Amino acid sequence: MAIFIDQPTWPGHGRLWSHLISDTSYEELHAFAVRLGIPRRAFERDHYDLIAERFGTAVEAGARVVESREIVRLLTEAGLRQRKLSRLAR
Repeated sequence: MAIFIDQPTWPGHGRLWSHLISDTSYEELHAFAVRLGIPRRAFERDHYDLIAERFGTAVEAGARVVESREIVRLLTEAGLRQRKLSRLAR
């Protein structure tokens, strides 16, 4: 039962981003995000997108830093991985 974050290396909208996840439940993840003041609109399917400027705050609050590939593995093993639907499946 933990919250995990990868390094802010994902570019988008002129910024770098991290992925913030739980290996237990979305409820745990949402509660952590609320404590940090992260808006719910930052939640995408199975993770929060977090700007680089908030990375340190998340780590100080207890998020464990892992490699990006670990984010996918942890979500998959927890049964929380939500794949993006392809355009054909919509």
